[in-house]
Amino acid sequence: MVKRKEIHERVLNATDKDELASAYAEWAESYDQDLLDELGYVAPALACEQLMPYLTDPQARTLDAGCGTGIVGKLLHQQGYHNLEGLDYSRHMLDKAREKGVYRQLHQADLNASLELPEACFDAVISVGTFTCGHVGPEAFGELIRVTRSGGILCFTVRDQAWDEDDYQLAMDQLVRQGLWTNMAEMTTDYLQQEGSSCKISIYRKV
Repeated sequence: MVKRKEIHERVLNATDKDELASAYAEWAESYDQDLLDELGYVAPALACEQLMPYLTDPQARTLDAGCGTGIVGKLLHQQGYHNLEGLDYSRHMLDKAREKGVYRQLHQADLNASLELPEACFDAVISVGTFTCGHVGPEAFGELIRVTRSGGILCFTVRDQAWDEDDYQLAMDQLVRQGLWTNMAEMTTDYLQQEGSSCKISIYRKV
């Protein structure tokens, strides 16, 4: 319990990429159990539930951006979505995601930087638990939009604390004004139930 809380705090308060990578390397082995069983991490299931009505083709090429150990990928795979790719900064987390056998391809990359992925190559992008404290900010939306085809869907969570601190609404509205995407749905819901935290789940369609 103490170790889990300590690592969780290190992840949320990481000040640079090396510190974050070190924390995730240590946490990878027990990550699923700690979050799903101990902390009540419901955001992945709720985000997948919100995405699926917009993702009617089970063969849609879908990027799980910030896939971690593959929690979201496993949920989507169980619902019949098998054309999945995962992307994460942490090699250790990707190793755990690979063990689940649900991704056709895994990419190690930094969402805070330009991605070595072709333009408009995905039908959908889902990102859960990535837009949060000490991780990825709204600046990453530009690249996720770029790799999504016209008419494709982007579904993502933003932790409540980060939403306010990093002016997500301002950034998202600016992308609407620029004609890059349109808002399809948005809701506020639980994030980590035992922590009492919440998040926004947003659905956008690329123009």
